Amino acid sequence: MEPMIRVEGVAKKFCRNLRRSMWYGMRDIARNAAGLRTRSGLLRKDEFWALRGIDLEVKRGEVLGVIGPNGSGKSTLLKLLNGIYWPDAGRVSVRGRVGALIEVGAGFHPMLSGRENIYVNGAVLGMSKKEIDARFDDIVAFADIGDFLDMPVKHYSSGMFVRLGFAVAVHCDPDVLLIDEILAVGDMSFRRRCYNRIDEMKKRCAIILVSHNMFQIGRICSTTLFLRQGQTRFIGSSARGILAYYESVSNNANNEDREIRSEGPIRMVEEKHSLDGNRLEIDFIMETDPEHCEIPYGLSLTLLDASDHLFAQTNSLFQQRVFQGPGRVRLTIPGLNLNHGIYRANLMVYDADHSRLFSMYRNLFSFSVSRRFVAGATVYFEDASWESLPNLESKP
Repeated sequence: MEPMIRVEGVAKKFCRNLRRSMWYGMRDIARNAAGLRTRSGLLRKDEFWALRGIDLEVKRGEVLGVIGPNGSGKSTLLKLLNGIYWPDAGRVSVRGRVGALIEVGAGFHPMLSGRENIYVNGAVLGMSKKEIDARFDDIVAFADIGDFLDMPVKHYSSGMFVRLGFAVAVHCDPDVLLIDEILAVGDMSFRRRCYNRIDEMKKRCAIILVSHNMFQIGRICSTTLFLRQGQTRFIGSSARGILAYYESVSNNANNEDREIRSEGPIRMVEEKHSLDGNRLEIDFIMETDPEHCEIPYGLSLTLLDASDHLFAQTNSLFQQRVFQGPGRVRLTIPGLNLNHGIYRANLMVYDADHSRLFSMYRNLFSFSVSRRFVAGATVYFEDASWESLPNLESKP
């Protein structure tokens, strides 16, 4: 199958100095007008590589997640794919109609109403007025902005912008859908609706999702690209990509044969688990440094199968459960519903915003399942419960 998105050896550079950047631009335009080649492969004073040596392919039916720290080039990559930027080296090829959600409010005129902006944004995405008319009611129903449809969008919240922008983008029947970390501003019910819509769309289009939320990446993406300092550090299965990112953040060496621990100011000092049929119960004994006792944190447990694929996940933050100080945290999963196989558990400890990783524990324990269930690509334990038992003393 021919890839819908192909990126070959792409590089993009920027200049830190605005005045010098304008001067470089004028010189490059003059050289192009004179028929001379620009030296796009070389860095001039104050220039830096935002991306360099990027290669990837995404076919119809695939979802590629893009992760990495701030400034690693994720948004730049999406803007190259959407034609906002032109690469300084390499080649970008995108086939078909593109639906893009790159910035909150992009493609909207602030003085126009939501109703009028549906037509403006739809036209930007390549839809005709006849197509927009036919899908208008569906767009409004999905956006769910109620009585605010005829209000100027300059009065919209960021969440309302995202609702309307996403609704238009997914109803233009795109062949390629680009999403850049904007679902984070939507509420939980809207995010769930977006996940369901993406699940429907990924069968017929190619999708690239940029996110700092590893739950989103594990939930949606089959493949993950990990960028750091503008270069590819990993591309492959989402489970391994997420772990590669965590290991990079924690500066921990990779070792496949033993438990990997990267411990910070909020950490787990002991773990006890019991598996009774289809019920799994785990007690985590947590410890905090004195200066971090007042900081709320959350826990995320992932289960990887024998092929290192992310098979199951539960996150206390996604269930709006945060903890504080030392003590015991109990996770109960009443129905594992896992297919036959061997699974390895990994634990991550985050801050309450899911933006800082305190500690990571890889290959925490393993267990086997002999009975067989029918499950999707990734299982999400919606019936899992997280419970704080603070009266238990942590280990010295």
